[in-house]
Amino acid sequence: MTTRRELLRGMASAGGLLALAPRAVLAAEPKLITRTVPSTGERLPIVGLGSSATFAQVARSEDVAALRAVLERMIELGGTVFDTAPGYGASEEVAGRIAQELGIAKKLFWATKLNAAGWGGGSADPAAARKQLERSFQRIGKPVIDLVQVHNMGDVRTQLPILVEYKEKGRIRYVGVTTTFAAQYAELVQTMRSQPVDFIGTDYAIDERHAEETILPLAHDRGIAVLAYAPFGRTRLWQRVRGRALPDWAREFDASSWAQFFLKFVASHPAVTAVTPATSRPAKMADNMGAAVGRLPDAAMRKRMVQFIDELP
Repeated sequence: MTTRRELLRGMASAGGLLALAPRAVLAAEPKLITRTVPSTGERLPIVGLGSSATFAQVARSEDVAALRAVLERMIELGGTVFDTAPGYGASEEVAGRIAQELGIAKKLFWATKLNAAGWGGGSADPAAARKQLERSFQRIGKPVIDLVQVHNMGDVRTQLPILVEYKEKGRIRYVGVTTTFAAQYAELVQTMRSQPVDFIGTDYAIDERHAEETILPLAHDRGIAVLAYAPFGRTRLWQRVRGRALPDWAREFDASSWAQFFLKFVASHPAVTAVTPATSRPAKMADNMGAAVGRLPDAAMRKRMVQFIDELP
């Protein structure tokens, strides 16, 4: 019988199986690798979908058929985690509309963000924060949102208590904070140590391993789930491996593409709950989901992977 891994590899390499009936794909084994949310024991697939970058660019256009296909493909292959934000242009609104039209809103683990303070930082107006949050509920179309995080540490003292209030009322299941900016890492760590957060979100890639120093060990010790962002270093890693063949030894942890190589490295860290690479292409979504099946690299292999990438020109 054809395995799920073989199907995903075929999708990634040629796109020829994208037309297969979803049932044929879903019937294959093995199942996706999952990780536990420490605060509840809930299990989530280790690879999901982000909605910044190319996803956000397409969301701003009039033709969103590709995004519809991407969300369909993730669900068909067993994925659930979808990460978005009001700050990602039209991503939250468009994805919410698509999910409701497809009838998959309830199947998604929906992670969005709150930042009424804006990209420039400063103080957030509590009324504006509540208004932004209610708008997210309207866009997503779910009475309960799975996860809302304070985006890029935007006035945590004002906005995190609002999220905690919504959680206590049963309208939000998990709360957290995020940042992908080095200047905010210290504040992130302080918040992890002092506030009741279920999740954090931060950047982590094989060529950007700052999170391994303090953030990921602290998350592990304090029982905080982690969404890993920018696992491809945005575009850095693609530029570094352009024109290079995947090393043969990548087969030892069931990676059949560079995307799976990079994603499996990030997902193999024991503190990472899920990785959420953004894409607007169904074939790439299938390739990414291939990182959630088969083996993950062990500690020795992770070191080999790092050395290989670090030695590239």
